[in-house]
Amino acid sequence: MTYIIIQKQRRIQVTEGDLWRMGEVSIDFNLEFWLISRFNNCILELLLRTNDFLPIRTIMIHRITLLLVLALFPASVSGSVFPSSIDVEKKKGAKPRNVIFVLTDDHRYDAMGFMGHPFLKTPGLDSIAENGVHLKNAFVTTSLCSPSRASILTGLYTHKHRVIDNQRDAPSNIVYFSEYLQKAGYNTAYMGKWHMGGGNDEPRPGFDHWISFKGQGHYLPPSPDYTLNINGERVKQKGYITDELNDYAIDWLKEQKPDEEPFFLYLSHKAVHANFTPAERHEGSYTDEPWEVPDSGNLSRELAEKTPRWLRDQRNSWHGIDFPYHSELDVELYYKRYCEAFRAVDEGVVRIIDQLKDMGIYEETLIVYMGDNGFMFGEHGLIDKRVAYETSIRVPMLMQCPDLFKGGTVVEDVVANIDIGPTVLEAMGLETPPHMDGKSFIALGQKKEIKWRDYFLYVYYWEKAFPQSPTVFCLRGDRYKYITYYGLWDTDELFDLQEDPGETNNLINSPEHQSIVREMEDQLYAMMDDAGGMAIPLNQPGQFNGDKRYSRRGGWNASDFPASHVVDEPINRNAH
Repeated sequence: MTYIIIQKQRRIQVTEGDLWRMGEVSIDFNLEFWLISRFNNCILELLLRTNDFLPIRTIMIHRITLLLVLALFPASVSGSVFPSSIDVEKKKGAKPRNVIFVLTDDHRYDAMGFMGHPFLKTPGLDSIAENGVHLKNAFVTTSLCSPSRASILTGLYTHKHRVIDNQRDAPSNIVYFSEYLQKAGYNTAYMGKWHMGGGNDEPRPGFDHWISFKGQGHYLPPSPDYTLNINGERVKQKGYITDELNDYAIDWLKEQKPDEEPFFLYLSHKAVHANFTPAERHEGSYTDEPWEVPDSGNLSRELAEKTPRWLRDQRNSWHGIDFPYHSELDVELYYKRYCEAFRAVDEGVVRIIDQLKDMGIYEETLIVYMGDNGFMFGEHGLIDKRVAYETSIRVPMLMQCPDLFKGGTVVEDVVANIDIGPTVLEAMGLETPPHMDGKSFIALGQKKEIKWRDYFLYVYYWEKAFPQSPTVFCLRGDRYKYITYYGLWDTDELFDLQEDPGETNNLINSPEHQSIVREMEDQLYAMMDDAGGMAIPLNQPGQFNGDKRYSRRGGWNASDFPASHVVDEPINRNAH
């Protein structure tokens, strides 16, 4: 049996004539396809709801009529969330402006100078914050490279675009927001890491100019013959990839004629993905700076007993500080090299700003900067991402356009990677396509009063390659964060982010917080249901398996159950 969810944004009007072609039925006219079509043994059950929300009526249609229905409503029965055509709708009276989107890899939200970092200097990003907008509560819908990048490009949650891990290519019918820009006649370019389908760096739809590489790429050419894909041609990588991508971006900007044709540049850096490799000029610049393991990585016994069992076990794993990447990696040195590697990215931001000034379009051009997901360096005893803790899911987000925004603006509202496409589309004078989940945040940067989200929905789906991280569903509000884990015997989590920003005290069993737990659980599943996310998407696993533990650091022993799961006396005294 196959269940096909028809999204509300894609309602299909059923006319009187359509109904008669479906068969002789006695039913009110002016109905809409509304919720679910079920196909089983060549019978299609259509649930039709009237415009004034009268009770659902059901029509049973047999095999011969099914063919008519498939012909009438092919998009609805296919279950695809992507439109079958690129229909561009221009905003009335809007003047399209140029947009530059800069994306980095694994850049956590607090790794910027103006955020009070103890040693990392980021004059480029500091300049955008000073002269533009800092969207301080920016998150990703899934903290993993490929799913997050797919959400950026499609404006959709992970369960809709189906890029649920780093091993799979995008669906063949996927639609990127850049395709709307291209169809509107704007000049578009993509430069850098794509990472949806690791073995393929061919040009993708929506971009007139293309520079990319396979998979993660390399900071430095691994061989003299290593190449990039530039508009379908193999061109040798010259040197350090961050500098090279910045050079390509500046060269392309110099060729633009913004008075004749608006442009969109998508600059997607490999940096700062592991293994962190700084430019030679930055190597060792932070070696002597102080660093300590975050508080959440060294909890007291009282607090540790409230944490999930899987979390304590993950310390000794591929993504834990006791056995990072199945090695004896020095996490302190690892973090300092991460910061050193970012310096070349920030230098590129400065170069882009200077180039816009040279072109005379600095005031009118929108620059948006973000990271594709966060990264942990010892928080909760972990490294890397995937989980729903702040340093995993929260990212830097900045934007600048002097014609639109007042410098030094700070936005507290929660924004997300799914909002990038709609924001770029609005800036370039186009309406957001109705199938997208995201919304433009330009009005937030202008401090306008608009209806915005109260909660943010986060999901991560278990990967066999990294079995230590469970499927996660999370709801984040302004104050509280609720996290539930699917398919394992363990505790859920609730954090008070105002009182406990480091997420060290799990309140899930606190008596005074039980009403909040119930409310947030209800809200979480209501949002997932509304977004069509109540089914878990699956892919066949790849070949990699990061399931090992290190015997020298307690690898033979699993953690104790959370204290809330262990009782001293029988509970059920009525068992017979």
